[in-house]
Amino acid sequence: MILFALFSLISASYAEYRVYQYYVFSKTLNLNSPPPTLVTTTLDPKSYVAYHGGRDSIEVNLLRSWMCLGNTNHQDFCLISEGKELNEGNIE
Repeated sequence: MILFALFSLISASYAEYRVYQYYVFSKTLNLNSPPPTLVTTTLDPKSYVAYHGGRDSIEVNLLRSWMCLGNTNHQDFCLISEGKELNEGNIE
C-alpha cells in the first residue's frame, strides 16, 4: 500500500523548466566562421558559453527567456506563448 501511494505521488508530480533564446556570434575570425545563429535551449547563459568553447570563442546575447509550466514530461520546448516570459538583460 505504501509503494502504491509513493508511486501515485511521483507520477502526479510536474516539472517546470526555463527556456532561453540567444543570438550567438562566433569570435573566431577565419573564412569558415559560422554565421550568427538564433539558439533556443535550456542551458543558462554561463553554462551555454562554457559548453560551447568559452568566452574566447563565442558571444551570446540573451533575447528572451520563459518558463514552461505544468506537466512537461517528454515534450519539446514549449512555445513562448504557452509559457511565462521572464525579463532579462544581455549576456556578454
